[in-house]
Parts: sequence; C-alpha cells; structure tokens
Amino acid sequence: MLPESDTQTKKLRNLLDARTMMRARDLRNAGISPQTIARAVAAGEVERISRGLYQKRDAEIEENQSLAEAAMRVPRGVVALVSALAFHGLTDQMPRRIWMAIGPSDWAPVQSYPPIRLVRFSDIYLRQGVEHHAIAGVQVPVYSIPKTLADVFRNPRLVDRSVAVEGLRAALRQRKVSPSSIAESAQAGGAWKVMRPYLEALTSDG
Repeated sequence: MLPESDTQTKKLRNLLDARTMMRARDLRNAGISPQTIARAVAAGEVERISRGLYQKRDAEIEENQSLAEAAMRVPRGVVALVSALAFHGLTDQMPRRIWMAIGPSDWAPVQSYPPIRLVRFSDIYLRQGVEHHAIAGVQVPVYSIPKTLADVFRNPRLVDRSVAVEGLRAALRQRKVSPSSIAESAQAGGAWKVMRPYLEALTSDG
C-alpha cells in the first residue's frame, strides 16, 4: 500500500490533470493536505500561479485563461464591461486588468495576479444575463453580449462612450445578436434611454 503522502500526491496530479487549475481551498476539500501541495510546489510538479491558486507545471495555456484565474479568485464575480466585450470579440481594447462585477456587499480579494478591477453592481443588475463558458476546466461566468452592451452604455464613468458604440456596432455587424435582444436587455438593464438613438442609427439602413 502506498504511503498516505504518495496517495495524496497521485490524487493531486489527477485533479490538476482534470481541472488545469484549482484553489487551495478546493484541494483541501478534496483531501489534499497543505504539506502535500507544498511538496509538489517544491518538487516543481505544481505551480503557485497566484495567491491560493495552483496549476500543473507546464500545463497548456488556454486562450482567456486569465479569466478563469480571475473567476477562481473572485468566486461570486462575473466577467464584465470591457473584459466581457473583449471576450466576445467586440472590441480591440485589451484591458490591463480583468473587469469583474460583484455585489454591493461581496468580499473583495487581496490584489495579486491576475490584476483585477472590481466594480459593484446592484443586485437588480448583478445576476442578469450571466453565461458560463468552460475555460481551462473552469466554468467562468461572463455577461452575455446584450447584457454587456447595456452595462457599458449605463456606466459612462467607467467605459468611454466610444468603446460602447464600437461594441454595439461590432455586435450588429457580426450578427452575434439581434437588435431586438439588444433592445430588450437595454430596457431590463436601465440603459434603453441612452442606447436607443445609437441602436436606431446603426440599424436604420436595415
């Protein structure tokens, strides 16, 4: 029979093979001791990629993996605003920090890697239009295209209007969503009054 430490090490490898990255808390809940994690890091088998977050060394880096890392560091957060626009391919802007929306009283993590910019949404807006996308074995919550467009128009102090209009134009040009779904989300998201003239102008030619 293998010693308990070897059994835990094997289990750790299997978990990271399946999930790519995991939080220390989730590893402990799976029965992996902090000592086993520390030994694996010291042996070069596992990397500590940020505070309390681990992945297998030399794991293949997936596109948008930083979003998965951010989602694990902010479990109640949702990828939002410019980061959501970029994820959906609606802007050339590459934000230096990952925009995550959290609730008015949600816990904010200690800043480390990846750099995160937190914005607080009221409960009425926080849970609207949340999609989940599999990235690096993690189910990452990201706002849908219509919801994201409503948010960027509703928050001109956070997102420049030119970026919001660029995102709206790209969504229509790429036909990723319909004008009616954009209008519906804008009405639900408190952005219809400001977005309406832009939507009408961009769809006036059919």
